[in-house]
Amino acid sequence: MGNIYDGAFRTILNDCRQMIIPVINEIFKEDYTGNEIIEFHPNEHFIDQQDAADKERITDTNFIIYGKKKKKYHLECESSLPDGRMTIRLFEYDAQIALDEGEVINEILTVTFPNTAVLYLRNYKKTPDKMRYVIKTPGGTVEYDVPIMKVQEYTLEDIFSKGLLLLIPFYIFSHEKNFKVYNSNEQRLAELKAEYRSILERLNKLEQEGIIGAFDKRTIIELSGDVIREIAQKYEKVQKGIGGMMSGALLETEARTILNKGKDEGRNENKKETALRMLRDGVLPIEKIAEYSGLDIAEVKLLVGLQKV
Repeated sequence: MGNIYDGAFRTILNDCRQMIIPVINEIFKEDYTGNEIIEFHPNEHFIDQQDAADKERITDTNFIIYGKKKKKYHLECESSLPDGRMTIRLFEYDAQIALDEGEVINEILTVTFPNTAVLYLRNYKKTPDKMRYVIKTPGGTVEYDVPIMKVQEYTLEDIFSKGLLLLIPFYIFSHEKNFKVYNSNEQRLAELKAEYRSILERLNKLEQEGIIGAFDKRTIIELSGDVIREIAQKYEKVQKGIGGMMSGALLETEARTILNKGKDEGRNENKKETALRMLRDGVLPIEKIAEYSGLDIAEVKLLVGLQKV
């Protein structure tokens, strides 16, 4: 089950990578503008073991942000009950990331541990506000916190006002405890559907304002549908009501894309017809025909060539 959520998390980060910036700002109190370069690194790491074959660990995401300073980050998405094993796995990942990119000069090994955080999709009584590493070495003790972002604590207003759009596919987790009620109570289900309708409307508005692109919006909607279908498997009305709404929004987005493409192609054909009429008149130079028709000079020259064939 967790693989669906991990996959959604990795997908939105890799396909819509600028969406990670507001999340990093929120977790680590950074002040990135969103214009920074983000460089993703391989997620697969092999943990060395003395008496066994090396085991492969796959991190959720491992990347560098080039801001005023170059900073390395490692984020994990978790939906299970905290039991201590996550902290161990996290440290294994961090140590391997640091070692993979370590540097040895004059027999001095320098390793840089990433800024690490965990996004917890579910809140339990045992879910801490942070994890902590305490590393005792012959040269002294090093200790630092690993912050935790509790996704369920963020309202829709928080998500949209802070630009935390990456959290939208996982927003359904805040309603998980009420699935049984939604499945048996049409009024409550209608309230949930209205909430998701408002999400779609707000995403449409962000697209119209140029804050997100069509691809970003589509990715958020598609991954939201994937997560809803997974988490609400036992609740048919929730699946059909909310999951169906996401599917419908996807179809609408695809239809609009096709329509716009058709309109663009139609406009281009009209430009070509205009240019051809001017070429037949033989009065204006190619540069003016390009200017008046809205075509590139190269496109007009191509039309000239076609006329001669």
